[in-house]
Amino acid sequence: MSKITRSSLFWLFLTIISIAVLTLFGPEDKSLGTNVRIIYLHGSWVVAAELAFFTAAIAGLIGLFLRHKKANHWSAALGRTGVAFWITYLPMSLWAMQANWNGLFLVEPRFRLALIFAVIGLLIQIGLWLLGNAWLISLNNIIFIIMLRVAFSNAANVMHPPPSPIFNSGNWEIIVFFIALNILTLVAAGFTARTFLRYSV
Repeated sequence: MSKITRSSLFWLFLTIISIAVLTLFGPEDKSLGTNVRIIYLHGSWVVAAELAFFTAAIAGLIGLFLRHKKANHWSAALGRTGVAFWITYLPMSLWAMQANWNGLFLVEPRFRLALIFAVIGLLIQIGLWLLGNAWLISLNNIIFIIMLRVAFSNAANVMHPPPSPIFNSGNWEIIVFFIALNILTLVAAGFTARTFLRYSV
């Protein structure tokens, strides 16, 4: 294992610990109490996943049109990071359902879509990693985020009321906390991408 990989994993570990500590001290909600902290974490995790997918697509576009090898490698690393965060956000979603609503609503439209994209994303990333074709990986990352956004833009909102209840709450303690949590989660995603970059095609 290279020094860069060891360093990235070390800082990723410290960042995740920081995220856990910060989440424990998150502001409570009048209705949900301390259980709302799970929703904060779940929200920041899915934001990190989607931004990883977006940046993977952007890097993929650069790699394809400019024939930039390093951009293709970054697209691969960011795509894998997006899938990793997307898959790990699903247990958080189940945890949030159970803690806040005393049950698992597995047929909830957005959770069902999230599960489908997690399985598809994982299988595609494994297949492309085995093929080792850089331009095909970049192309997939571009198509994947388009399909993801189209699917979710047409999905019904049952347990995910729009617009963002956090940023429309008017509670600056909650807003500032959630922004800080998002920043830390994005830092964790960055270290994850750097780790994957060492194993990209």
